[in-house]
Amino acid sequence: MPAPLIALVSAAAARPLDEDLPPLDEALRGAGADVVIVDWDDAAVDWGRFDLALLRSTWDYAERLPEFLDWATRVAACTELCNPLAVLRWNTDKHYLAELERAGIAIVPSTFVEPDAEAAAALDAFLAGTDAAEFVVKPAVGAGSRDAQRHARTNRDAALKHVARLLDARRSVLLQPYLERVDAHGETALVHFEGVYSHAIRKGPLLRRGDGPTDALFAAEDITPRAPGDAERALATATLAAVQALLPNDPLLYARVDLIHDADGAPRLLELELAEPSLFFAHAPGSAARFANAVIARASGTRSAAPRRG
Repeated sequence: MPAPLIALVSAAAARPLDEDLPPLDEALRGAGADVVIVDWDDAAVDWGRFDLALLRSTWDYAERLPEFLDWATRVAACTELCNPLAVLRWNTDKHYLAELERAGIAIVPSTFVEPDAEAAAALDAFLAGTDAAEFVVKPAVGAGSRDAQRHARTNRDAALKHVARLLDARRSVLLQPYLERVDAHGETALVHFEGVYSHAIRKGPLLRRGDGPTDALFAAEDITPRAPGDAERALATATLAAVQALLPNDPLLYARVDLIHDADGAPRLLELELAEPSLFFAHAPGSAARFANAVIARASGTRSAAPRRG
């Protein structure tokens, strides 16, 4: 049986920044796969020649979401796309948080404001419903903390300008109270492969008081290994189970569950990364090899069902 041919899908601006690409490339080749690193928007790529196209660092998708999803639809029609197309459509818009909350998942309290709303009225209604001293304004479609900012409730004017700017650009807005424990505890990101826990990291707080939104492809991150607590493991497991109940025909090859703690010390879901998350192989020995084996198993199953072209 020939070696599976895997596309690691990136973007031109992201390739030199993706620290997961080199170890994953090496692990896949070491496990017997053939690998090509390609940009998602390269019109010259014949996607049908691959056994599997694996999203790695398509980090410009948020500014080009319709184009990105059109691309994903075309690729999914001719090869295995991971994660699957239905997952990408669902997870690239943070309205998924509301669905998970309805499914019983403890999320960071989230209020969505749609483009036709009046910015001042929506912001005032949100502030009336929370006693948080600070809050976060971010786009519902966004990545890398771009266009996200931490605001003090005493500085309403700056927050209103931020909300209005996003709404004027026809972008849905997500408002969340700033949970202060993140300043000391940071985030816990739990990584799973094929639904099985692999490793976790601590991510330092990203939104610093007084800082504006980042202009970079993603905000600078302070990453260290972390052993998650039992409550964090339980919430991550419940979150992934809820996703698979919502999308029963689309098993997750990979998932990263990002949690922070509320004032009572309980974990809450901040974001669920199923499209193109960093997986932090450098902070978990053996994780790249574990993921490579899962990728090859997925690709081999696809090849046995439908031989690739080319």
